[in-house]
Amino acid sequence: MRARIRARDGLLLLVAGLGPAALTAILLLIGHNQRDYVFLYLGLVAVLAVARGLWPALVSAVVSFLLVDYFFVPPVRTLTIADEEDIVNLIAFLATAVLIGLLASHRRRAHLAAEALAEQLNRINRELVRLNKEQAVASQAALRLAVSEEQVRALKEADRLRRDLLAMVSHELRTPLATILAESTDRAPADAALLQQRLLTIAGEARRLEVLVRDMLDMARIEGGALELHLEPIRLADAFAAAAEQLQRRSPTRPVHWDQDRAQVDVLADWERLGQILSNLLDNADRFSPPGIPIELKASEEQEGLVTVRVRDRGPGVPANLGERVFERFVRAGPDHSSSGSGLGLAIVKGLVEAHAGTVGLEQDEQGTTFRFTLPRAEDGDESNPAG
Repeated sequence: MRARIRARDGLLLLVAGLGPAALTAILLLIGHNQRDYVFLYLGLVAVLAVARGLWPALVSAVVSFLLVDYFFVPPVRTLTIADEEDIVNLIAFLATAVLIGLLASHRRRAHLAAEALAEQLNRINRELVRLNKEQAVASQAALRLAVSEEQVRALKEADRLRRDLLAMVSHELRTPLATILAESTDRAPADAALLQQRLLTIAGEARRLEVLVRDMLDMARIEGGALELHLEPIRLADAFAAAAEQLQRRSPTRPVHWDQDRAQVDVLADWERLGQILSNLLDNADRFSPPGIPIELKASEEQEGLVTVRVRDRGPGVPANLGERVFERFVRAGPDHSSSGSGLGLAIVKGLVEAHAGTVGLEQDEQGTTFRFTLPRAEDGDESNPAG
């Protein structure tokens, strides 16, 4: 490597010396006012400075100075100078040649630096392209991993729900079926009153099974997007009265209170499904409220175009670790998580309310629990229409 560098430097110096010599030979052959061709030497110095750098240009300038003095300044071929003006001219020529060499070599260094910078930028761009490709590949891998993790999570959740469903069904079905089988297969009692009690027990357990099957079918329709709503303007006071009457038949000692004036507002809803929402919430409140304590219904207009309904009980409240999870399937709202019911009632409420383009929520304080939901307000001109 060092030998090649020395050989290259030697060749540059040889070119720097031979260039002025060749130019001199040409000028001697022309033989006409050779001293005007001093600018050709300056041009040669500039070309060498741009092409090869400072040192070849300086060598060319010195050689040019000597050749001009020897061949073109009287007395010629003596390297002596007789005229002071020629001395000044030669010195000016040498100074100009050196200055041109310096400026041209500086330009060459700037050009080389720019080329080096451009090459560095090209390398950086190539590296960025490579990194972008690697990042894209890594992002795709991360996306595939995230999708796989989500699929695994969904499978785990589906397996958990399946196990919860099996546990719930096995528990909720076993008890009424066992009661029905026991009451229907035992020898009929001679006492008519005992027989009537047995029939009532069988009927009650059959209704319990019916409710369970209905809830499961409703949950399947909600999650499958197959729920059909027949929307029409409904006066909330009428819906409150119907739901309270149903609760009174199941729990005669449970009063339900609401403000008649505030309930004189119309909502756009499905009558049957709105009754189911209110019935589920009233049953839930009845289950956890102390005996004889009223359940409160309240209607208010807190947001434009929406009516807010609240169902308030005086029970012990929802455990803090549950919160909004009470609206999930198979989550029991009781303080000990062991309340009666299928664990689908509040999940069905959430699904039905959201099917009406409403929202559900939970509010708690020291005096009890309030379940809140919203429904669209019925505007003038709203007519009954089916919605899916």
